[in-house]
Amino acid sequence: MTFSFSVDRILGDRPFAEIGCPTLAVADGRLNLVALAGTHEFSDHPTVGVYDTATLSCRVLIRPRCAVQAMAFHPTLRLLAIGTGSYDGGYFFGGDLLLLNLETGASVPAFEHHGGRQVLGLEWLDEQRLRVLMAPPDDWQDEEAHTHGHTAVVSRPDWTMVPPGSITPHDLAGPRVPAPRPDGRAAAYRLVTELGPDWDPRLTVRAAEELSDGRILATLGGVQLECWLPSGERLWAVPDEEGGSEIAVARDENSAWVSLVRPERHHRRPQSVVRLSLADGAQVDQLTPSVYVSLSSAADGTAALAPSGYRIAGVPVAGRHPIRIRHAGRTWFLSYVKEEGTRRSNPGVAWMATAEPGPGPGPGRPAEPEEADVRRLFPYSWVPGERHFGGPGVEAADGSLIHAGRVFRQRRRPGDSFVVRRAAPDGTPQWVFRTDCSATALDADATTAFIAYDDGEIVALGLDTGTVLWRHRLTLGNMSLIPTALTVTQAGRLLIGTRDGRILLCSTTT
Repeated sequence: MTFSFSVDRILGDRPFAEIGCPTLAVADGRLNLVALAGTHEFSDHPTVGVYDTATLSCRVLIRPRCAVQAMAFHPTLRLLAIGTGSYDGGYFFGGDLLLLNLETGASVPAFEHHGGRQVLGLEWLDEQRLRVLMAPPDDWQDEEAHTHGHTAVVSRPDWTMVPPGSITPHDLAGPRVPAPRPDGRAAAYRLVTELGPDWDPRLTVRAAEELSDGRILATLGGVQLECWLPSGERLWAVPDEEGGSEIAVARDENSAWVSLVRPERHHRRPQSVVRLSLADGAQVDQLTPSVYVSLSSAADGTAALAPSGYRIAGVPVAGRHPIRIRHAGRTWFLSYVKEEGTRRSNPGVAWMATAEPGPGPGPGRPAEPEEADVRRLFPYSWVPGERHFGGPGVEAADGSLIHAGRVFRQRRRPGDSFVVRRAAPDGTPQWVFRTDCSATALDADATTAFIAYDDGEIVALGLDTGTVLWRHRLTLGNMSLIPTALTVTQAGRLLIGTRDGRILLCSTTT
């Protein structure tokens, strides 16, 4: 099947969008380039972008596995050395040395050992010699492990020809030295502000909706809700430490309910759900649910709350992988059945449960499901012995569910991520589509399910059979994007939010 995919308009575009919040910057006057390292959403997603200082265009973009600690341009070659690594919280300091070829955009992980070493500093002594400062391998009985390190000089005749995994522990042997951990964020912020006065540190878009008059609403890290005019101008935004998550627009489109996200360190604090005026973002109402909830718009346009966590010793705990079902005629959520002999912190076996929407605690206010109205329908995992994590989903016109998730294992296996259509009320799988990457967002129209994945791919599946209609790698220019929110606004029109804070209005045809 042939298809076309186009990005028609971009909201939230700005210089250095790709790197998120800058953490480290290194400039090279010879090449007129600047390398910027940044993070998205609480340092979970490091990124390195190399930019032309004259045009501010991104030349190369990579996403290392570990936080970036050091960078250094080669004195004569078009090559950038990148040192990564972190402390694992219990024993090891692991990381790698990445050699980024600025001509090809390919990066080579150079350390031989699978755990590597945390690189703290890099300095080119000449064309062949690179001084590497590393954290100790571990902190076992080492009180100074977090303030000291080891330095080594690694020599290679041509650093563009270094094979992967070819720098051995013997190459990295060297004397122990004091090694303070510098923080490059303030300097990086100053540099990007000087180079790009229009730079704006936008975080991950979590949800996006289009109103009937063409206005666009979005939630993202650090912003409860923002509103864009059809002209592409941002009308207003509500800043907030927590940031917004799901959006439920009122039927009259005068207001919207928004669920707020607590930072990881605050997950045992009560969650808030706020109602904001769509004229100016002013808060007009607020709810504090008894448990953590997901917010959605029901099929009739009303807002609905679904439990997304559980309680331990009476304290509400946020679920890390709740299901979020859109456009449903009833409230769907995971209900946990506690097993005897399990730890108190174990919520139990997850069942798919429903509750009919009830009257809210006031006009236009969404209600939490009453315990008496909850019906457990079927185990969330349809494979005996497997534990499945939740994910995004939608309810089809016949009441069946199309939802994403993944299998929980200590080591992930190919095909552990899935999208499944399940009949209601017994949960029988009608089809299953498996991938290696996790779904970040899902929506559907009458014939097609659209899934966004954390590797940058958008996949369209036939709603009846689960067969792949098309696949598309999301890019702008030659730079890949990570989709984090996806909404079908009308046939052939997708609204896609990205990890770097941009909102794309896209068209598809088949």
